[in-house]
Amino acid sequence: MTFNSISFLVFLPLAFLAAWGRFGWPARKLALLILSYLFYAAWNPPFVILLWISTVIDWFAARRIDRTQSRAVKIGCLLVSLFVNLGMLVYFKYGNFFLGNFQSLGAQLGLEVPSGYSVILPVGISFYTFQTLSYTLDIYLGRARAAKSFLDYALYVTFFPQLVAGPIVRATDFIPQCERPPKFRWRPIGYGAFLVLWGVFQKRVMADGVFAPVVEKVYDTTGSVSFIDAWCGTIAFAGQILCDFSGYSIAAIGVAMMLGFALPDNFRSPYAAIGFSDFWRRWHISLSSWIRDYLYIPLGGNRNGKLRAHFNLMLTMLLAGLWHGAGWTFIVWGCLHGLLLSMERVWVKAVWSRLRHASTRRVLGALGVPVTFLLVCVTWIFFRANDMTSALGICTSAFNPLASNRFSSLVPFGESRNAMLGMGALLSLQQLGRKRTLEDLVSSVPSILICFIMAAMLVATLLWASEDRAFIYFQF
Repeated sequence: MTFNSISFLVFLPLAFLAAWGRFGWPARKLALLILSYLFYAAWNPPFVILLWISTVIDWFAARRIDRTQSRAVKIGCLLVSLFVNLGMLVYFKYGNFFLGNFQSLGAQLGLEVPSGYSVILPVGISFYTFQTLSYTLDIYLGRARAAKSFLDYALYVTFFPQLVAGPIVRATDFIPQCERPPKFRWRPIGYGAFLVLWGVFQKRVMADGVFAPVVEKVYDTTGSVSFIDAWCGTIAFAGQILCDFSGYSIAAIGVAMMLGFALPDNFRSPYAAIGFSDFWRRWHISLSSWIRDYLYIPLGGNRNGKLRAHFNLMLTMLLAGLWHGAGWTFIVWGCLHGLLLSMERVWVKAVWSRLRHASTRRVLGALGVPVTFLLVCVTWIFFRANDMTSALGICTSAFNPLASNRFSSLVPFGESRNAMLGMGALLSLQQLGRKRTLEDLVSSVPSILICFIMAAMLVATLLWASEDRAFIYFQF
């Protein structure tokens, strides 16, 4: 079930009634929990068992960590949590990757390795695994206390708006919201409905209708692409992945708001970033803050010298790449971001910090936005490409403007024009939102205009003819 499906139009009113019905708060939470399991089971019912395992193991491990004074017991319970959660994640997410590489190695050595075995990836396993791990780690590190109610904790793990594609929510942010019923207020419910419509519009019209046709013609071809196609397809993918993932996150935040819950922002105009540290403060914020708090800082962060800081950055981004997918393209994507972050640290220390003229800083700052965007687009090549051969081929075309086929095109002019116009509009919106939240922007617009915009988005979403595509981040 997805936010842009017909079945969700039936499901959402049921969830709304469960959240605001005229019965006790525990019963309403239980109803939301059951609906969340049904929401997840709509893809593959047996995988609900994985949710139960993760929920129960971390519930008991965290309670034991919280109540015991024995360091050995605390460490043992933490290791059980890590083993179960990371074990499931590694098996289901990386099983095919390891098996494929093992089969390739066996073939090179002349060994017969059984083939035909494949591991099915449960939807959203990375997201709810990171949520349960953060809960146990926070209690082990003394940042939080164990939840008093199993129902509250189970709802935290399973809450359907963010279950399969984030944002990754911390227990310290969500569980306190479960302790007392929210107050029914029309204003946040109305704003939540606007966010749902805005998110679905981004997915249905922008990601699937405007950008995806261009991306698929370029990246799914078996032949070479021209210089124009390489950049057109890559820039279109930058628009597709932002509208697709940001659209889901915004819709998830909106659905949660309609049910009386607050979820954290996951995107803050990332294509208006100046530099890559700024980009990661704006892109997939819940993941970047997670890897910062539970990986980069525990590794030592920047506290142990320059070389160690660069090593920690590279390792952190390598693992971030692996989190996104089991493939060499994702590993390269992560390493490229690690390298760019390290180069930025050197630039800031050696050049930026020594600039004394405000005008020079303003000029370089203005140039920083397009330079950052273009370099991020280069990294997207490896994120989107089907394999390393395809990624390297597109890179070769993108950086070879003198190629003989540089003006040929796989993409019809109308589609490429729409994609570039859509990207121009998207980048303009990103600049408007660089220093302002979406809520601030909406509140500054007259209500009658907001109603008109919502009506236009609804009509476009219903009438736009595009192929129904799954949200990109469901595969993670």
